[in-house]
Amino acid sequence: MHHEAPLIATIAMSLLFAFGGGWIASRLRLPPLVGYLLAGIAVGPFTPGYVANAKLAQELAEIGVILLMFGVGLHFSVRDLWAVRWIALPGAIAQITVATAIGSVMAVAWGWSLPAGLVFGLALSVASTVVLLRALEERKAIDTLNGRIAVGWLIVEDLAMVVALVLLPALITTTGEVSGGGLWDYLPAVGITLAKVGLFIAIVLVVGRRVVPWILDQIARQGSREMFTLAVLALALGIAYLSATLFGVSFALGAFFAGVIMSESDLSHQAAADSLPLKEAFAVLFFVSVGMLFDPAILLREPLAVLAVLLVITIGKSLAAFVIVLLFRYPVSTALVVSASLAQIGEFSFILVGLGTALGVLPPEGQTYILAGALLSIALNPLVFRTLEPLERWMRTHPRLIAILERTGADPLAELPAGGGDSGLHGHAVIVGFGRVGQTVAKAFDKEGLPYVVIEQNRKLVHTLRKRGLVAVYGEASVPGVMEIARIRQARLLVCAVPDGFQTRRIIDLARHANPGIDMVARTHSDRERDYLERQGIGMAVMGEHELALTMMGYALRSLGIHDDAAKLVVNGFRTAQPGRKNGREGRAS
Repeated sequence: MHHEAPLIATIAMSLLFAFGGGWIASRLRLPPLVGYLLAGIAVGPFTPGYVANAKLAQELAEIGVILLMFGVGLHFSVRDLWAVRWIALPGAIAQITVATAIGSVMAVAWGWSLPAGLVFGLALSVASTVVLLRALEERKAIDTLNGRIAVGWLIVEDLAMVVALVLLPALITTTGEVSGGGLWDYLPAVGITLAKVGLFIAIVLVVGRRVVPWILDQIARQGSREMFTLAVLALALGIAYLSATLFGVSFALGAFFAGVIMSESDLSHQAAADSLPLKEAFAVLFFVSVGMLFDPAILLREPLAVLAVLLVITIGKSLAAFVIVLLFRYPVSTALVVSASLAQIGEFSFILVGLGTALGVLPPEGQTYILAGALLSIALNPLVFRTLEPLERWMRTHPRLIAILERTGADPLAELPAGGGDSGLHGHAVIVGFGRVGQTVAKAFDKEGLPYVVIEQNRKLVHTLRKRGLVAVYGEASVPGVMEIARIRQARLLVCAVPDGFQTRRIIDLARHANPGIDMVARTHSDRERDYLERQGIGMAVMGEHELALTMMGYALRSLGIHDDAAKLVVNGFRTAQPGRKNGREGRAS
């Protein structure tokens, strides 16, 4: 009987081949993801040897998609999604339109019909959420502004594909011809689909945000780790399945919103930790399943066609996204991250071309080209992300180019507000980055009546701050000229609250060049980075984890009976005598 276990065989052999492929790829200093894709080719039907069950592999991969999207939802909040709507919604729609047009023109040039070109172009326009999440997780960028914009962008793409999958059968007959109905004939189908999606989101955000955290809290009170883990997985998979069954949205989208509503619970971090092992294992199965669909012979039969598809995905679509983000007056760094995020295609593209082929509108080679483009673009995507930092570094050495791209001078939010913006700007502080850290520092300044200027990359946030009467400037402080707008030459203090180490170094260099006597405090995430910054003469470099430990240490000492003054002396001793630093070296932080 053990020979008749296709599910166990598929999981075991897929993970075994993925482990071998990932290990070899790592030894060759390639992303493990490349090894997973090659493992999929090895167990697929187009290569000799063992052949895994493709249908089971696809379903297992869907579980990986669900768990990945659920994990992202746990780190998102409704506020995060709402904050990026102004760029994610119009940007995604514009990018889908441009990419679909490019793909359609290419398909028509091959002699395909216009409906076939539209389906093909639409499949090229939508990126893989799974691939994006893996890339952002590796770089710890999901919780950054750029990461939230990229994820929000792909959520809009997923919603657009849900509508497209509903409309395609209505618009195309089974013979592959466009049905003869008018626009009014399709409006009911569009209306029903949008109503279902709207009802699903409303139920999730209104009812789910109250019910799901309550359920987790009740389970946690029982004290059973096993029941809590089971509850997390049951809610994630159950909400994803029911959302697809009842409302017609994708499993991935349902899982994402399951994570969003679970993030409202105080136990969301524990939920994320419990689901992590399964998420990682099934994510690997997703990449293996992609490799199983690929026929390597297509590279020999149609190399030019495959190359054209790959160029549209990695260059054409990315350039369109780059321009769109800049037109919305976001900085170059945001445009680069979004462009790299979209330089691949994945799960929705497979579903769309599969439906187009089944309806007879898309020729069989269209599906083959999409699969080839998906595998190659997914394999190349980690390399695309690796080029971002050197590319941005090169662009920063050409400030005129940056100024042209970001159109700094044409944006009223990139200048000090008129009518009082200059008042008090002498001996002031400049706060770079207005996230949780920057906002906390600003509250202290407000309480003491100290003047400050905020430099922030989020235009919407700058607009909100100005409505509150604060002096805020839109821009990226690492770009020459932006801090001059904030009167850095007359400033007394620079508070660098951005989390990116490379950007922090660049900001400090520019500030020191403009104002050699300015005092500076910056956040950092490593001992090495902190020591480097302090060698540059910065007043204080604060490592979040270290300060958290010191605060806990002080409380613990007082709780165990140590006098408050003595506890402070102990904490200060640890603060000033850290490994790798000279004893008593406090710099200007003293």
